[in-house]
Amino acid sequence: MRLRTRLNLVVAGLSAAFVLVLLGAEVESTRASIREEIESANRVAAQLLGQLAAIYSNVGGPDWVLEFLRQTGRVRSNEVTLTAADGRLLYRSPRATYKADREAPAWFADIMAPRVTKITFGLRGGVRLVIEAQPSRAVLDAWDDIIRLTAFGVGLLIVVNVLAFWSVARVLKPFPIIAKGLERIQRGDLTYRLPALTGEEAGTIGVAFNRMAQAVEDKVQAERHARDVEARLEERREMAALADQRVEEERRLIAHELHDEFGQSVTAIRSLALAIATQTATRDPATGEVAHLISDEAARLYDAMHGLIPRLAPLSLDTMGLTATLENLARDWQRRHPEITLTLRHDLPPDLGPGVTLAIYRVVQEGVINALRHARATRVDVDVSSDEQRIKVDVADDGIGLPPEWLRPGHFGLRGLTDRVTQLGGAFHIGNGAAGGTRLTADIPLTTPVPA
Repeated sequence: MRLRTRLNLVVAGLSAAFVLVLLGAEVESTRASIREEIESANRVAAQLLGQLAAIYSNVGGPDWVLEFLRQTGRVRSNEVTLTAADGRLLYRSPRATYKADREAPAWFADIMAPRVTKITFGLRGGVRLVIEAQPSRAVLDAWDDIIRLTAFGVGLLIVVNVLAFWSVARVLKPFPIIAKGLERIQRGDLTYRLPALTGEEAGTIGVAFNRMAQAVEDKVQAERHARDVEARLEERREMAALADQRVEEERRLIAHELHDEFGQSVTAIRSLALAIATQTATRDPATGEVAHLISDEAARLYDAMHGLIPRLAPLSLDTMGLTATLENLARDWQRRHPEITLTLRHDLPPDLGPGVTLAIYRVVQEGVINALRHARATRVDVDVSSDEQRIKVDVADDGIGLPPEWLRPGHFGLRGLTDRVTQLGGAFHIGNGAAGGTRLTADIPLTTPVPA
């Protein structure tokens, strides 16, 4: 049932209840009034007529009494009869002329009429004067009053309900517009706004609706933008991962070329230079000296090449594994910087995937190189530990710590490590240690995370 219909029914019910209560109160009041009127009129009429009839009877007998009653005529609210000693009816009050030929409904008379009282006076000669209460005219008056009151109540009920129906319709007129607006929002038309609505409450609801619609539209647009950004970010992550994979492949290829081709060539140059130096040592000392210089330069080039290869791609990962490669890395940098204490502790599982293996190596390599080259450290501690679920890498030094500008754009090595660890479902963090220096940590799960 519609709200408008329910409100109209409530108003109609309350109005009808008010009219019914009013009619009931009027009926009860009129009933009490009739009872009091009839009883008082009957007592007064009985006292007056009884005394006068007795006087007339004593003076002139029944004929005088009969003549007195005829002259008196109809007494309102009373029925007067005179009977002889043998029961013959000598006199009865004439019919009422007030509202003649009309009577109230029997059921209404039963409700309104009081208990009929009858007073009998015995006169001389056995004549009996009977005075009986007769409320029919008073009941008829009450019926007419109730009819008029009912007609007025019905008219008032109609007027009130017509005004109420009009007022409710006017007040609820904006609600279908609001419902239509909600339906359009539900269908996805987030740009729809309600027009200005009449009425203070409807206007407030309209303003709140438009604010809500604007907020929903802004939120949906923000979510769409966030999804687009997330999609582009995911695409860029995939491209970055692919680029990292290509870079690693190129690094590995370059490392192999340096190790196999360039290394052999440098070794051959050094061998030839030594051979020339040996052959010309006595005949042409100057040429021998130049040959020795070439040999020494080739040796330095060979050492530099072997120092560059692990940075490009640790070839020993494929042949010796992660543990041996990390130990070689630590020994190599310790040999280059004997003034710095470099420690390595590791507890690695036997089988690691290539992605995790390379990520651990790059984290240790980046942490050690940054500590030795930039942190002015005297001690570098590397700790690689693992359990059944994850592996943790910790590189800490006692250097000067991170510079204030380290968060500015740049530092692509650290950013690349962050992306590499994140792609494996892990977490990478770098910051100043509690006791000073720099601390670099990576926490990598050993099981592939299940997408949400």
